[in-house]
Amino acid sequence: MGAREGTAGTAQTTGTAPAGRPPRAVVASLMLGMALVALEGTVVATAVPQIVGDLGGFSVFSWLFSGYLLAVTVTLPVYGKLSDTLGRKPVLLFGIGLFLVGSLLSATAWNMAALIAFRIVQGLGGGALQGTIQTLAADLYPLAERPRIQARMSTVWATSAVTGPAVGGLLASYAHWRWIFLVNLPLAALALWMISRHLVEPVRSPGRRGPVDWAGALGVFACGGVLLFALVQGGVAWPWLSAPSLGLFAAGALLAAVVVRVERRAEEPILPGWVWRRRTIAAVNLAMGALGLLMVAPMVFMPTYAQSVLGLGPVGAGLVMSVMTLSWPISAALSQHVYRRIGFRNTAALGIALAAAILFSFTLLPYPARPWQPALIMLLLGGALGLFQLPLIVGVQSTVGWAERGTTTASVLFCRQVGQSIGAALLAAVANATLAARLADAPVAGLPGHLDDVAKALERPELLPGAAAAYLREAVAAAVEHIFLGATAAAVAALLILLLVAPRRFPVLPDQEQ
Repeated sequence: MGAREGTAGTAQTTGTAPAGRPPRAVVASLMLGMALVALEGTVVATAVPQIVGDLGGFSVFSWLFSGYLLAVTVTLPVYGKLSDTLGRKPVLLFGIGLFLVGSLLSATAWNMAALIAFRIVQGLGGGALQGTIQTLAADLYPLAERPRIQARMSTVWATSAVTGPAVGGLLASYAHWRWIFLVNLPLAALALWMISRHLVEPVRSPGRRGPVDWAGALGVFACGGVLLFALVQGGVAWPWLSAPSLGLFAAGALLAAVVVRVERRAEEPILPGWVWRRRTIAAVNLAMGALGLLMVAPMVFMPTYAQSVLGLGPVGAGLVMSVMTLSWPISAALSQHVYRRIGFRNTAALGIALAAAILFSFTLLPYPARPWQPALIMLLLGGALGLFQLPLIVGVQSTVGWAERGTTTASVLFCRQVGQSIGAALLAAVANATLAARLADAPVAGLPGHLDDVAKALERPELLPGAAAAYLREAVAAAVEHIFLGATAAAVAALLILLLVAPRRFPVLPDQEQ
C-alpha cells in the first residue's frame, strides 16, 4: 500500500496469505451462495399478499422476515467460531444444505405458522452463508485483491435489491408463491456441488483445533434470540413498558450473565473476550452497529415516504430507494485507491462524515419534494457508505490470521445486524411519537383516531377530507424527517467511534501486506 497501515507485532494469529487468485468456479460458487441470501428477503416481500391470501395469518406475517432475521443474527457468532475451529468448507456446506432444506420445507408449508418455522430454518442456514462467505473472501485473496471480491459481493446485493422484487412479483403472479422457495433448490444444489468440488482449504496444524463450545453456542443463540425478539415485538405487539416486554429484557439479561460465565470457563469460547479487548476490532464492531442503525432510515422509511408523501406507486418508491444500491458497489470498488493513500480508518471516517451530511440534507428538502431530490440523496448516500463499510471490513480482516478471521468477521456482521434490529425499534418509536403528537394536535377533522389506522388512510387518501389528507401527508413527512435526524446522529456516533476509539493505523499483519 502507498501509505502503509501499522504492522502488527508478534501474534498467535498469523496466517498465510493466499499465493494467487482462486479458481473462477470457487468465486462463482461464493457469489451464488451470497445471492441465495441476498435475494431471499426482497423476493418474499413482494409475494406477501399472495402468501397471506393463501395461508392467512395477516396479523403475524411480519415474522416471515423477523424470524429469518433473528435466526441469521444469533447464529453469526456461532458459525464464525465454528469456521475457525472446523474450517470454512464444512460450515459453508452445512449452511447451504440447511438453507436448501428450509427452502423445500417453506414450499410445502400448510399454514402461516409452519411457513414462519421453516423460514427460521432457512435463517439458520443463511447465517452460515453470510458470515463464512465474507470470511472466505479474505482467506482466498491477498489484501491488494480484496476490494475486488468485496465489490463483487456488494454487486450481488445491489443486483438482488433491484431484481428481487421483480422476480418475486412474476413468480407470485404468473406461477405460485411456492415457486419463490422452489427456485432456491437447483441454485443451492449447484452451489453445494461447486464448493464441494472446487474449494480446497489450506492444511492447518492440528494443534489449532480445540473443543467446540456447544454450551456457549446454545447460550448465545438463546440470549440473542430473546433480546432480539423483545426488540422486534416491543412497541408493536405490546407496549415497551408492559409486562411481556420487561420480562423478555429481564430474561435476556439473565441469559447474558449465564453466557458470560460459561464463556469465561470455555477453552475455545464462541464469543472470545479478545474481540472487544482489541481496539481495532471493537471500534469496527461499534461503527458497524451504528451503520446497521442508520440503514433503517433509507431502507425501511424511504419507501413509505415515497408512497405516502410523494404519491409514487410501489415501483417508483422502490426505484427511489434502489439507486443507493447502484452507487454503493462502485464506491466500494474505488475505495481501495483512497485507503491505500490515507489508511483504512481515515477513509471510513471520510465516508461516514459524508453520509452524516447527506442524511441531514434530507431534512432540508422542500415540502412537497420532487421525486428526483430524495433519489439523488439515496444515490449520494450509497457512494458515501461504500467508502465507509468496505475499508472497515477489509481492514479488520487484515489484522487477524486465519484462526481468528471467522470469529472477527462474524462479530462485525453480528453487530451490524443487532444495530439494525435496535434501529428498527428506536426509529419506529420516533416515527410513532411524531405521528401521535401530530394527530393529537391536529387542527382539522376527519383524521384517523389511532396510529394503526394511518396506513389504511394513506392507502385510500381520497376517502379523507382534502384538508385531512394533506395534513396527514405532512405529518408523515415530519415523522420521516425525524427518522433521518436519528440516522444522522447514528452516523455522527460512528464517526466519533472511528476518531476516538479506532487506532490511526490498523495493525495489519506482515503476511497480509501483499
